Amino acid sequence: MSQGASTLVCAGCGTAPERSEPYPFACRNAGDDDVDHVIVRVLDPGQVRFPAAGGRAEPFAAYRGLLHSYHRAINGGLADEDFCALAGRLDERIASVDGHGFRRTPLRRDERLSDVLGFRAPGGVWVKDETGNVAGSHKGRHLMGVLLHLLVAERIGSTDPARRPELAIASCGNAALAAAVLARAADWPLRVFVPSDAASGTVARLADLGADVSTCPRRPGQPGDPSCHRLRAELAGGAIPFTCQGNLNGLAIEGGETLGFELVAGLSAAGVALDHLVVQVGGGALATACINACTEAAALGAAAGVPQVHTVQTEGAHPLERAYELVRGTLPADPAAADIRAAVAAAARHRSDFMWPWESEPKSLAAGILDDETYDWRAVVEGMLRTGGRPVVVSEDQLGAAYRLGVQAGYPADATGTAGLAGLPELLESGAIAPEHTVAVLFTGIQRSGT
Repeated sequence: MSQGASTLVCAGCGTAPERSEPYPFACRNAGDDDVDHVIVRVLDPGQVRFPAAGGRAEPFAAYRGLLHSYHRAINGGLADEDFCALAGRLDERIASVDGHGFRRTPLRRDERLSDVLGFRAPGGVWVKDETGNVAGSHKGRHLMGVLLHLLVAERIGSTDPARRPELAIASCGNAALAAAVLARAADWPLRVFVPSDAASGTVARLADLGADVSTCPRRPGQPGDPSCHRLRAELAGGAIPFTCQGNLNGLAIEGGETLGFELVAGLSAAGVALDHLVVQVGGGALATACINACTEAAALGAAAGVPQVHTVQTEGAHPLERAYELVRGTLPADPAAADIRAAVAAAARHRSDFMWPWESEPKSLAAGILDDETYDWRAVVEGMLRTGGRPVVVSEDQLGAAYRLGVQAGYPADATGTAGLAGLPELLESGAIAPEHTVAVLFTGIQRSGT
């Protein structure tokens, strides 16, 4: 296994972190320029492989060969069994905090949803259900990828376990809860910044888990999420970005890719080719992770191709849809792949012309996707353009209908978790999706009481 099996590079400026850098989460050139600096993990298809079907149920063991932290461990002198043991011990500690660790989550064709929405065999709606995951959502996957990297750095001697910097995150709910569970399991100090309207039950649970919680009210005339402003100040003081925002921590993406890898593997085992993937978008890390996972799986021969990727945002805030339309407006009528790459790269060098904070305070039933900005917009816009997908903006009535449909079908998901489903009727009506197509949606967060 060579040093080049997994490498890191800034997608905005092309700068690579030093291989010895223990915290290579953000580009060192990020600052006051207008470039969208985001660290991305690049795999060499000639040196990695997609695991065989029927493997381990623990995603971070099953897909370890596709994780940067694994290759960092091997190149740092650890053996395969050492990494598995480290991941296994962490998973056991997570289970002691949250009741269970990370396991492959359910994936099935939902007959009820398929029938109600008018799909015809051989097509239908496949649901990847993350509501039973660690801390009740997919967010823990992203952060587990980061935590494994931190623990590997300690194990190979790159950092001192006795001098751990504080972890920090800005979140209104699921991401903060996942961060608090994982930080507690690793005995790592965590600072959480939440908006003033964060649910009281969530804040109480964070405190129970030992997180240091700061409430961040909006200030008149200050654009963007106030909790994100406080987070950036904390990071400037030396805290580690334990966050699902890829622009602040690029390694948060690959942990989320385990969801996409499971989706590909599960459909392959069922003999199903996926035509479309519909993903709800707030900050964009989940959609980025799914696009990357499907693309990498296809490159490694685990899938015949990449599905069309569509995204869903609310009328309350849809900065990704706005950016998509702006980038698409720079393209020729029938763009080639090279045109799309060039247009997205140009947009990434002038970020503020394509992505900026939503002008009004966003509100929606799907509160978990009300990010003022889509932080990982570049990869998602490119993914939609490359696959022929499109963004959908849904109303509150559509969100409510999708939530009720999900509950009736037996899923304990909240309105954010079912938001992807809300985009399906419009995609069907427009002809973007046909009734005989196979579509996957992600139910990503559990309905919590007292919120």
